[in-house]
Amino acid sequence: MKTLKASTLCILAVLTLAVISLKSHAAQPKQDRPNLLFVYLDDFGWKDTSYMGSDFFETPHIDKLAGEGMVFTNAYSCAANCAPARACLLSGQYTPRHQIFNVGTGPRGKTQYRRLLHIPGVSTLDPKIKTWAHCLQEAGYQTATMGKWHLSDDPIPYGFHVNIGGTHSGSPPRGYYPPHGKVPGLEDAPAGEYVTDRLNQEAVKFIRTNQDKPWMLYLTHFAVHSPFQAKKELVSKYKAKQSGQLHDNVIMATMIQAVDDGVGEIQETLDELGLTNHTIIVFFSDNGGVAKVTDMAPLRGYKGTYYEGGIREPFFVKWPGVVKPGSTCDEPMIGVDLYPTFCDMTGAKQSKDQPRDGVSLVPLLKGDVKTLAERALFWHFPAYLQAGGPIEGVESRDPLFRTRPCSIVRVGDWKLHQYFEDGGLELYNLEKDAGETTNVAQKFPQKTKALLQRLTRWRDEINAPVPTEANPAFDAEAEAAAIQGKRKSGR
Repeated sequence: MKTLKASTLCILAVLTLAVISLKSHAAQPKQDRPNLLFVYLDDFGWKDTSYMGSDFFETPHIDKLAGEGMVFTNAYSCAANCAPARACLLSGQYTPRHQIFNVGTGPRGKTQYRRLLHIPGVSTLDPKIKTWAHCLQEAGYQTATMGKWHLSDDPIPYGFHVNIGGTHSGSPPRGYYPPHGKVPGLEDAPAGEYVTDRLNQEAVKFIRTNQDKPWMLYLTHFAVHSPFQAKKELVSKYKAKQSGQLHDNVIMATMIQAVDDGVGEIQETLDELGLTNHTIIVFFSDNGGVAKVTDMAPLRGYKGTYYEGGIREPFFVKWPGVVKPGSTCDEPMIGVDLYPTFCDMTGAKQSKDQPRDGVSLVPLLKGDVKTLAERALFWHFPAYLQAGGPIEGVESRDPLFRTRPCSIVRVGDWKLHQYFEDGGLELYNLEKDAGETTNVAQKFPQKTKALLQRLTRWRDEINAPVPTEANPAFDAEAEAAAIQGKRKSGR
């Protein structure tokens, strides 16, 4: 009897150890290199998350991830609209190198209001450029892009094994509800399926399929780009909610919640598969929000302007075991920095034959340094982007265009705008005046001169094209009358 009891106890002990071992194994990473989930939103403003200050939009899942990582307070896109921002992001290069300056290559705005002939640039990212997705793919990662691509007809040659939804289009395929036409991975969309939900579901499927391999998922949502289409089942919730002082758009609130709910579903999947502690999560946006549906206050400007509201973005990195939870970083970063950062995070090798303009953020993320070596951030836009509404006209330089041809430089707290049509210079100290309300170029002539020299030298070094040829169709009287008319009407 004693022998039987002893044997039973031994069996129970072995079974207990086996269960503990299985649980421990499930909690361990299935491979050495971290996975990378990059959530990249479209036209998502600096304050469109709750953690950044929205008083109406709800993002509890995104907020939680931000609290578990490092939030950057001075994070910038490389451009104020979609295509150039994405080209910079994927290539690690500023716009003069890849020559994607605008959405499309045609002139924007009425011809009689443009003083110069714009630089058209190109509309497709050169396939010879090696993206960070290529680097990770060559390092053995399974790579996927899901959602907006906008840089060519097909993202697969740019370093991706999987493409769901990516085409040359800059907008959701025929809207957020089907039918979507012949869009890769979305041809079978059932009636009533919200495309944001579908992309989140495809993300979960990709993670499950590749749980035993290192993977990178570029979840580049169409949200919250126009057309502004609500997720129908959420409308009543936000109609019943009290408006905030900053935000109050019901449609936008439902679009943002659809993204956030999906982030929650993806996180649940990572938890279930034991991948949470082995997955880096990066959150970013391509440019500022659209004027009529959101607000970046106190920042000036919206999508399409090179004031802070058009280019400053929400950005955080959650890197379990590396990044201190709940930390913040005030050091300025910009989209081209993600190329070397992603490679450093994953151990992928960067091409030595291709120029890159960013620096790795890994020393900041690891807490090895609090600031990077002194450097300048640059923007170059040798084209035009017409104003689309009254609010844009108020917060841009003039009511006819969100942006006219310009270059921008930020060094430390100082930011200089240079406009090519009239030689206009605007200098702002962002520490004291984040809203760019007071141009101090004449008050600080030496600072203005030094930054202008630095900006000019950079353009020369990078061979940036500057528009100089006069537009023969320009009509000064028509332009002046249009500006005066819009200002009188409050537009």
